[in-house]
Amino acid sequence: MNITALFISILIAQAAGGVGSIFTANSVKVWYLTLIKPSFNPPSWVFGPVWTLLFVLMGTAAYLIWQKRGTAGVNLALAVYGTQLVLNALWSYLFFGLHNPVLALVEIVFLWILILACVILFYPISKTASYLMIPYILWVSFAGVLNFFIWKLN
Repeated sequence: MNITALFISILIAQAAGGVGSIFTANSVKVWYLTLIKPSFNPPSWVFGPVWTLLFVLMGTAAYLIWQKRGTAGVNLALAVYGTQLVLNALWSYLFFGLHNPVLALVEIVFLWILILACVILFYPISKTASYLMIPYILWVSFAGVLNFFIWKLN
């Protein structure tokens, strides 16, 4: 195991979260508080730890795929993974930065599709990597439902 490569892979995933948090930090304290939220909306303190854990799992999954470089499908799998990281950060900009839940909702559909593509593309390369992406797609599914209800309620 290459600990440095694993650390870098996790750091890259966390950096995507860091970019997203730039847009989230100010809006959570002001704009987000003014929104009507559904009854199943988690408390704000839940999001930070959940996303941190998800980015660790995602980074670990990417590392496992990167370890198999030279295997068919690795380059495509990592390209899709990188693209979904960009969309992950973009969602925060659309929702929190632009205060646009409807545009964020449209975007989260594309994010979800790319996460599913990662799960599928990772599976023949590393089943473990594929499984590590499952909590992420489940959370983004929940986030999509939450995003929908916030849009409808406001």
